[in-house]
Amino acid sequence: MYRNKGYNFTITSSTAYDQKWSYGRTIYDSISRVVDEMFENYLSRPNVTQPILTQYCDGRNVSCPNWLSQWGSKYLGDQGYSAIRILRNYYGNSIYINTADEISGIPSSWPGYDLSVGSSGAKVRQIQQQLNRIHQNYPAIPTVTADGIFGNSTRDAVRKFQSVFGLPATGVIDYPTWYKISEIYVAVSRIAELN
Repeated sequence: MYRNKGYNFTITSSTAYDQKWSYGRTIYDSISRVVDEMFENYLSRPNVTQPILTQYCDGRNVSCPNWLSQWGSKYLGDQGYSAIRILRNYYGNSIYINTADEISGIPSSWPGYDLSVGSSGAKVRQIQQQLNRIHQNYPAIPTVTADGIFGNSTRDAVRKFQSVFGLPATGVIDYPTWYKISEIYVAVSRIAELN
């Protein structure tokens, strides 16, 4: 369709070329959580600046020799292969998984470690301030003193936030919780700017 309209690309929803998300279809919490935990990762090769195309197919309904496949990856994972080892199995040893230092639209990136009772510093203060702003739109989330000390009241506010937004209510600010707080904070802040 696109080529017939003069474009030099095609967008498909065929597992011969790419993947498709269908609204309303089943998703699995375990997969959703893994995606949340790794969405800032990207692939690279030394001295290559353009994006890396890692063609992918299902490997059952569509055959794709020498391409990464859904079921081939699953079988390698069952054998204990790590993510990078699976990728290198298909694309060679010169491919690397990198982590973006910053993610667009997020006030500050995750510190690289979990925040919990006993943590302190600027990252804790930032989260406390964001939780307090979120409280204005979600009053079930309690306010906390933004003092940079992760105490029981911060833990309780984090637990409530996690339960409201469908995360495991651990009271620990792990990677998915950090980015969910950032996402909601940005959303409610922008709503406030529009008013």
